[in-house]
Amino acid sequence: MTNIDQLSIDTIRVLAADMVQAANSGHPGAPMGCAPMAHVLFTQFINANPKNSEWFNRDRFVLSNGHACALQYVLLHLLGYKVSMDDLKNFRQLNSVTPGHPEKTHTDGIEVTTGPLGQGIANAVGMAVAERHLAATFNQPEFPIIDNTVFAIVGDGCLQEGVASEASSLAGHLELGNLVVLYDSNGIQIDGSTNLGFTEDVLKRYESYGWHTLEVADGDNDLVGLTRAIETAKAVKNKPSIIKITTTIGYGAAKAGSAGVHGAPLGADSLAAVKKLFGFNADQKFVVPEDVYKYYGERAAQGAQTEKVWNELLAKYAQAHPKLYAELSRRLEGRLPEGWEDVLPRYSPSDKALATRKLSETALSALAAKIPELMGGSADLTGSNLTRWKDAVDFQPESTELGNYAGRYLRFGVREHGMAAIGNGMAAYGGVIPFTSTFLNFISYAAGASRLSALSKLRVLYIMTHDSIGLGEDGPTHQPIETMAMLRATPNYLNFRPADGNEVSAAYISALQHSDRPSVLSLTRQNLPQLEGSSIEQALKGGYSLHTYGSGSKLDLLIAGTGSETSIAVDAAKLLAEQGLTVKVVSMPCLELFSAQSDEYRHSVLTPGVPSISVEALSTFGWHKYVHCPIGIDTFGASGPYLELYELFGLTPEAISKKALKIVDYYKSTPVPTLALEF
Repeated sequence: MTNIDQLSIDTIRVLAADMVQAANSGHPGAPMGCAPMAHVLFTQFINANPKNSEWFNRDRFVLSNGHACALQYVLLHLLGYKVSMDDLKNFRQLNSVTPGHPEKTHTDGIEVTTGPLGQGIANAVGMAVAERHLAATFNQPEFPIIDNTVFAIVGDGCLQEGVASEASSLAGHLELGNLVVLYDSNGIQIDGSTNLGFTEDVLKRYESYGWHTLEVADGDNDLVGLTRAIETAKAVKNKPSIIKITTTIGYGAAKAGSAGVHGAPLGADSLAAVKKLFGFNADQKFVVPEDVYKYYGERAAQGAQTEKVWNELLAKYAQAHPKLYAELSRRLEGRLPEGWEDVLPRYSPSDKALATRKLSETALSALAAKIPELMGGSADLTGSNLTRWKDAVDFQPESTELGNYAGRYLRFGVREHGMAAIGNGMAAYGGVIPFTSTFLNFISYAAGASRLSALSKLRVLYIMTHDSIGLGEDGPTHQPIETMAMLRATPNYLNFRPADGNEVSAAYISALQHSDRPSVLSLTRQNLPQLEGSSIEQALKGGYSLHTYGSGSKLDLLIAGTGSETSIAVDAAKLLAEQGLTVKVVSMPCLELFSAQSDEYRHSVLTPGVPSISVEALSTFGWHKYVHCPIGIDTFGASGPYLELYELFGLTPEAISKKALKIVDYYKSTPVPTLALEF
């Protein structure tokens, strides 16, 4: 270990502790323990240009144990990213670029939002998938345009989370040799020693997954061992690598090696003692020696030079392979192919009734042919989700003889949570648009990751089928009731429940147009008719007036429907019209898009002064904002043929029309309140 290495490591330790102490909040222990491995990684291995943090062929770094983010912020500052010393001083403060856990949308140089443990390593797997796919798609002899490595630091807590196991298992199968994970094995978590509940042999577990495993026994001091381990890991091309690095949490502090340094400031006396131990002035705060700035500045300059060489190679690539270059440039600029919307089908009422999952299959197949960056798969439900187009090639290592890395269809296995987190990593990497698929009810398995899709503003498409009691005999274990309410309550989500083919096409258009929002497409198992009055253009507004039934000059009732219940609403309106009422049916495939429309438009659809009901074979939670009386299911479902279930839960045209008459009668003597107001 050279003097500058030791000085740099100690600077990182002290600066991280200063940040937590100033904030009176945070986690000093992991940054202090991880400082040596992070220093070696960032000064010797990671190729990146701090002056252009979006350079596409940069190595990616993920801090999976996001509570240790003081470590990452210090490194970003030292390297010259847009993280100033004042930003470090404002750690965990409102509106700072140094929030309490890393956020992709807040801080220059942060690749993914982490904090919920295990998400980061799963994101890293997704990034490695994207890199291997783009390399297989665009690289040519003498032109390794895409050839970066994905690095991650993880902690004991990350590796206890199921999502990490799901993603790591798949990474081993996929032979992702471009992924290197540094495992900070400090033996401590919030409750105390990991001996309380985490005593497995992690490296044997990862060896069984198909990973290459290494170990560094003294992660506090052995920089040579750390360097050799990372070099060895990078040299293994057919397996992901994990390096177990034994460290001391809170190295140098009075409570080092204990839970006492995990999630609380060191305290003034302990911090002063740490500074003295490492040769710093105990009375000074937020100090970086000039030699450390210089050393990290030299590494940053190397990164800028690496990008310059890559840009020169890219220019030659453009001359040698102009079509590939044009396609790569389009993707990196975030532009979708010209005319992509035109490939989506349009439907009329005379067209055949089909399940919306089948209509989705048609739409997805057309889009896959037009948008080559569209890439994804199913959690072992391909034949049910209908997400694999006819000429799709599986993303698989060639050694399996099941596909290749240029393939675009992923076999996620029964790993819903890992699938969603991998999708986030793919979206964050760039150059691909990921989709994932399972039954709607099982997005609940993936909620930890799917929530981060929204928080991180990532375009991930969740193609969810079997979306209600309409799936029938599988019963309440598989029938989503509360699921859509949860998704609608999640900020920055677009949730679609299309009622027919036009609305399916609109859902895909909107999902792809919104590059900063995830989307859920909730699709039926049962056949649905193509509706009179539906259109792609109208559906893109999230809600619209579908058709009015009856001959009166004044509306008596409004019925709003989504998905499979919209056609039921139509039939109920027809029954009511036969009894002399005038009823408008509104289709509301996406409440989020509808709520974003102007007051004038929303009121033109929902029609103030008219009693209204909604019909949806899901929880009624959230519907009172839009209608006076929501009709739905606020219990769990049941097992049986789906038509019998609809009858059991009162979701037939006859049952709805009977309830509607009571509502109309009630509001004859009661003022009708105006809903969906925004102030």
